[in-house]
Amino acid sequence: MRDNSLIIIPTYNEAENIEAVINKIFSFDDNNSILVVDDNSPDGTSNIVNNLKKDNADKLFLIIKDKKDGLGSAYKEGFKWALEKKYSYIFEMDADLSHDPIEIINLKRLLINKECDVAIGSRYLKGVSVVNWPLSRIFLSYFANIYVRIITSMPVKDSTSGFIGYSNEALSSLNINKIEFNGYAFQIEMKFKLWKKNFKLKEHQIIFVNREHGKSKMNKNIIFEAIIGVIKLKVDSIFKKDE
Repeated sequence: MRDNSLIIIPTYNEAENIEAVINKIFSFDDNNSILVVDDNSPDGTSNIVNNLKKDNADKLFLIIKDKKDGLGSAYKEGFKWALEKKYSYIFEMDADLSHDPIEIINLKRLLINKECDVAIGSRYLKGVSVVNWPLSRIFLSYFANIYVRIITSMPVKDSTSGFIGYSNEALSSLNINKIEFNGYAFQIEMKFKLWKKNFKLKEHQIIFVNREHGKSKMNKNIIFEAIIGVIKLKVDSIFKKDE
């Protein structure tokens, strides 16, 4: 197994951000590789990545999908690629610099030291650590996470976090093809299924900063999927064999 890390970054129309986030990741750890999974962005995101690959051919990789399939679909494709290549640690993070890439060091340390199997960059571990979000969105996100804890009993304060590190052992225990959801519910589902398999989840406080460039992918369908999806996850965990 490779003793290094892969950061998976899903993209759709992130031309204004992708070069900055890639350069920042490579600036602090030569053992990191990056896989960009692009949802066929019309703004040229993949062209920028391909140009950067010329100087980073051994550690920058790109998958271009045929169509826009959403967050969960992009990550699932990235997970399969990462497991096939036998990376020791696999990370999720956004392309818009809302997650400070330097925090990968802290998440990776938790995994290397065997403090957990899933390291979560948490906005809500100690109060609320969110910058430049409107109050309405903070309330929606914060209370959505309380809702998840009530329904699932999962001891995680930021179950919708998209800044996560997995050990190879934890990620490979899942049937990736059976991960059902695609938006925020995807993030909840990943954590919930690994928790039900008795893998240890641990949160690490981060500061989440709202994007400065590009548009958020949040929409009503994503919110609705999360509300219904949490209930389905709980019911399925009772009546169906764990997957």
